Order: sequence, then C-alpha cells, then structure tokens
Amino acid sequence: MTEALPTTTAPESAIPTRELSLTVNGRPCRVVCQDRQLLVEVLREQLRLKGTHIGCLNGDCGACTVELDGKAIKSCLVLAPAAEGSEIITLEGVGPDGGGLDPLQQAFWDNDGFQCGFCVPGQIFAARQLLARTLEPSDAEIREAVAGNICRCTGYQTIIESVRAAAQAIGEGTEGLVPEVDTPA
Repeated sequence: MTEALPTTTAPESAIPTRELSLTVNGRPCRVVCQDRQLLVEVLREQLRLKGTHIGCLNGDCGACTVELDGKAIKSCLVLAPAAEGSEIITLEGVGPDGGGLDPLQQAFWDNDGFQCGFCVPGQIFAARQLLARTLEPSDAEIREAVAGNICRCTGYQTIIESVRAAAQAIGEGTEGLVPEVDTPA
C-alpha cells in the first residue's frame, strides 16, 4: 500500500507580487497583484470594472474580452503581469468620454443584440475589431468575427443585425468611433 504524500500550500504572504503600471480606459493606474493572478481578476477585483465578466476561465466563452494594446484578447488567458505598461480598454471604456453609448453599443441596444448581457464584452470587442477592418461586412464575416463568443440567449441573429446596423451608422459619418487596429498582412 502506498502512503499518500502530504499536501502543502504556500501561505498567501509567500506568493510573489509585483506592482504594475497600466492605462485602463485612458487613465493611468498602478496595481499590486500576485504573479499568478489573471488580468480578468485584477480588472474586476482590484479596479472594480465589472463589465469584464468571468465565465469559463479557459478562453472559450468571450465574456472576459477586453482590448489590450488595440487587440481583442480574452483576459482570463493573460497573467496580469504580462500586461505591464499596456493600454487596456474594458467595456466601461468603449463609450464616449462624456458618457452615453457609441454607435456599436447603440446598435446592440436598438436591435436587441443582447439579452442577459453576459456575452456583451466578447460580442462588442469582436465587432469593434471587424468594423475597424471593414464597414461593409457580410453576414458570413460577422458570424466569423463573433464565432469565439458564446451567447446562450439571442440565437446570434440579433447580434448580426446589430453589427450590420452599427456598420451603417458609422459609415454614415460618425467616423473615429471604432478604433484602428493592425490587421495581419
């Protein structure tokens, strides 16, 4: 018979920490986090940005999506220390500085592009990336763009309609509200 090895865990004080400098939603901030802490945890727990949701914790659902240096990423897959010096935009930072909704958010509101709201970060950031590349996306392009985000409420058709409506609104003169992104060659 083999004897089980005793299990031990390091006390919280023994876990290495570091101070990070970040720019979140246009504001510089400093946070102290554990080396093993996920970016989604720092955003929600320390910075109190609850628009970034914790869903699957393995990158499948998209609920934790943010923009990190202009690219949509799933913050449950990024250790917070890896974001040192980065610019992060969360769902709270998408709208105009004076408050309100940008055309993409407004299109989601007007077209019932969400119901419970849990998938909104992934859908919005995927759509922002798509609309930065083209303001005339096909339905197939929209479906491909949002494919990495799980929505259990809408059946996706209203999400597609929302992105289409946003593209039209942006194309009619509200330029600059969708960020420019680097597109792979």
